[in-house]
Amino acid sequence: MSDNPFVLPPTVDTLLHRMGIEITHVDADGATGTMPVAGNTQPYGLLHGGASAVLAETLGSLAATAHAGVGRAAVGIELNATHHRSARAGTVTGTARALHRGRSLATYEVVVEDDEGRRLCTARLTCMLIDAPA
Repeated sequence: MSDNPFVLPPTVDTLLHRMGIEITHVDADGATGTMPVAGNTQPYGLLHGGASAVLAETLGSLAATAHAGVGRAAVGIELNATHHRSARAGTVTGTARALHRGRSLATYEVVVEDDEGRRLCTARLTCMLIDAPA
């Protein structure tokens, strides 16, 4: 698809901003980003599984958008996540890696790890590639 460099759209007043997600890299092959555990926990003080899913969908969607190219967008159509363990503090890092990059669909595996490099979550996201909304 496109080899144009990806430009991250503004994230102020988005879920990414509210959850403290910082994007560190995006290209068609994958994306990386971090998220604090603090503020993203369930009532028992553990990282909320939904927060890991948000990080995974964010990274996979951004990488799929980079793959789609200028004038195109990626919309998630399926997300699954297996939670292996949780975290109580620190920062988690997500790494998306392309599994399939087609014309109309792109699929990414996303691994979320804690500060010690322990795998917390393995997710898979499939996105449909569409013309960008006007």
